[in-house]
Amino acid sequence: MSIIRFGSTGGTGTGGQHLPFSRAVQAGGWLYVSGQTPMKDGEVVEGGIIEQSRLAIENCLNIMKEANYGLEDVVHVTVVLTDSRYFQSFNKVFKEVFGDNPPARICMVADLVVDCKVEVDVTCYKE
Repeated sequence: MSIIRFGSTGGTGTGGQHLPFSRAVQAGGWLYVSGQTPMKDGEVVEGGIIEQSRLAIENCLNIMKEANYGLEDVVHVTVVLTDSRYFQSFNKVFKEVFGDNPPARICMVADLVVDCKVEVDVTCYKE
């Protein structure tokens, strides 16, 4: 089985900080996308939970596309919210994206090391 790393040179985080991990790793038919926050060009995009959720998921989808995976390949999503009151709003965005064929998911509340409201990672599989 071969392992392919996407963005293994690391990205840029807030304040220009070098991120020492791959954006995604493909092993066999599996793709593991690292947690994505609502960032563009290394900076958190301001906005409410709806806007930040859309961007965090969009960042995951862009990485998946780079690795030739699509929504139909998503088997699991991990969601970290910084406030439990965001749960229903996040669910609305999740439903918009995944529709009637949602993946398995865990959603938890925790502090994030980036000053934002949400972080999302995805696990994909295709033969």
